[in-house]
Amino acid sequence: MSRKLVSVVVLLLMLLVLAIPAASQTAGEAVPAIIVRSVTQAERPIEFETTRLVVENMRQLGLDVEHRAVPWAQLIDEIWYTRTGDEAWEMTYWRMVGRPERSDPDEFTYNLFHSSVRDGGYNFIGYNNPDYDALAEAQRVEVADKEARLDIICEAQQIIRDDMVNAYFVHPLTPQVVNTEVFSADSVVTQAGIGVHNFWTWIGIEPTGDSKDLVTSTTSFLNSFNPLEIAGDAPSRVTEMTWDRLMRINPIGVAEPWAAESVVWEDPLNVVVTLRAGMTWHDGEPVQSDDAAYSFEAALAGTTQTDEDGNESFRAEAPDYYPFARNVANIEIIDDLSLRFTLHTPSAAFETSSLAKLNLIPKHVWEPIIEDLLTKDDADVDSIQEEIPIGSGPFKYVAFDVNEFVLLEAFDDHWARPKIDTWLMNVLPNQEATLGQIQSGEMNFLWEWPGDPGVLQQIVDDNEHLDLFSAVSIGFQYFAFNVRYAPFDDVTFRQAVAHTIPQQFIIDNIYNGFAAPADSFVSAALEYWRQCDDLPTYDLGIDGARELLADAGYTWDDDGRLHYPAE
Repeated sequence: MSRKLVSVVVLLLMLLVLAIPAASQTAGEAVPAIIVRSVTQAERPIEFETTRLVVENMRQLGLDVEHRAVPWAQLIDEIWYTRTGDEAWEMTYWRMVGRPERSDPDEFTYNLFHSSVRDGGYNFIGYNNPDYDALAEAQRVEVADKEARLDIICEAQQIIRDDMVNAYFVHPLTPQVVNTEVFSADSVVTQAGIGVHNFWTWIGIEPTGDSKDLVTSTTSFLNSFNPLEIAGDAPSRVTEMTWDRLMRINPIGVAEPWAAESVVWEDPLNVVVTLRAGMTWHDGEPVQSDDAAYSFEAALAGTTQTDEDGNESFRAEAPDYYPFARNVANIEIIDDLSLRFTLHTPSAAFETSSLAKLNLIPKHVWEPIIEDLLTKDDADVDSIQEEIPIGSGPFKYVAFDVNEFVLLEAFDDHWARPKIDTWLMNVLPNQEATLGQIQSGEMNFLWEWPGDPGVLQQIVDDNEHLDLFSAVSIGFQYFAFNVRYAPFDDVTFRQAVAHTIPQQFIIDNIYNGFAAPADSFVSAALEYWRQCDDLPTYDLGIDGARELLADAGYTWDDDGRLHYPAE
C-alpha cells in the first residue's frame, strides 16, 4: 500500500471517529465523577452553602460529585480561561451582576449565548444553537416595533429555559447599609435593578457634616483598572466613575446623554453625537471627538490569524468590549466635538449597550499601547495597567493596590463634580472585619455583603445611625454547565440537575428572604421584558429528576451509580 493511500485511510478513520456522537463512546458506562466549583466559604458563604446543598442533592441521583471551593480570582481563571481540553471545567456556581447598561436585555440575550462569543467572550458555557443565534440577532435589528422585539426576546428566554444551559434560581435583593449620621438618606439613589450602589449615588450623596469621605469595601481582589477590560463587579464600580461615557443609564433604566451634549439619529443607521464643550482628561488634555472615535476603534482593533489548515480567525485586542462595538461600520469626525456613527445594521440597543457601555479613553494615551499590542501574537489589552489611569470622569485616581484598596478623589474640573471629596474602597475578604468596620464607623457605606442578610438587618435594627437598603437586582445567581462535554452536553441530564436545586428552600433558608426567584436571564426587575408566557419550571425534586433520567434511558447499577443510556 502506498504512503499516500495509507494517509488517506488514516484520515478517513479519523473522520469516522470524529463523526461518532460523544454519547455513544460512553453508552452504558457509569457517568464519570463531576466537579462542581464555587468560591470559598470565607469569601461568599451564601454561594458556598448553596453549592454544597446542590452537590449533596446531585449525589442522590447516583452521581459521584466533588464540591471544589477556590478563591474567586482562581475560579475566574478556571472557568473563563479553561473552557476546553482535559482540564476544562464542568459545572460551577456563577453570578452575573446588575450593571446599568444591562437594563436592556440585549447584553445578556446576545453575549451570553450567541455562538460567535464561545471562545473568548461571555458565552463561556459553549452554547451553540443556530435557531437561538437567529433570535439574538433579530432582536437587535428590530428597532421600529418594540412589541415585536419583546416577542423575540420572550422566545429566546423560552429556548434557553428549555435547553437548560444555565440553571437559574435567584435574583438577589442585595442588601446595602449606609451610615446616615454621615450621609443624608434622602441623597441615596435607588437605581432600578441595581440598588443604591450606583453611579448616581456616588456623585450625588450628600454629607451631613464636615466629613466628605466615603469609605466602602469589597470582598474580592480588584484585579485591575483598565477602561478596555471588564474585570469584575468591584472594578466596574470604579471604572464607571473614573471614565466618562457618551451616555449613561439613568435611575429609571433609560439611556440619556452624559459626556454627549446631544445624540441625534439621522436614520436607523446613522447617529450624530456632539460632545460637551470644555471637558478635559485628568492630565489636563482636552476631550475631543477623535478621542470618542478612538474609544470605539480601540474596542474594534485586532488581528486576523490563520491556522495551519488555512482557517482565518479574528482576535480582538479588547475582547470584553468588542461585542459592544462590532456593529459600528464607520466613524466620521465632523469637527472637534461632533462625530457620526454609521452602523452595519439597525440596532435597538445601540444607545444602551454601546454608547452607554464603552468608556471614553484618551487617544494620546491608548493609541501607542494598542499599536504595540497589534505587533504581538499572545497579548491583548487585558495585560495593561496604567500606573495612574487617566480618564475624564467625575472621580480621578489617587492611589491603588489591586490586592488592598483604591482611593479616588473628586475631579474639580468635571461639570458634575461629586459632593464628596474622596471615595475609598478597601479589600476586606473577612466578613467579621466588614461588620466591625460598619458598626464602628470606620466604614460608612457597605455596598457588598456576601453573607447572611439577616445579620445586617439585626445590626441596623440595633444602630439608629445605620439604614438598610435593598432592591431586586438585574443580575442573577445560577449554576452554569459546560455544554461542550458529556454529561452536560445532554439536555435531559441538565434538566435533571436543575430539578435538584431547591429554589424556594435556598431563598428562605440561605438568603433569608433577600432574593427573588429566577427562571431566566431577564430579571424580574425588568417587568416589560418579562411579559412572556410561563417558562417551564424545574422543581420536581430528586424523585422527579430520577424519573426524568429513567425515561431518557439512564440506569442505575446495584451500587446506585448512574449509568449512561445503552446504545
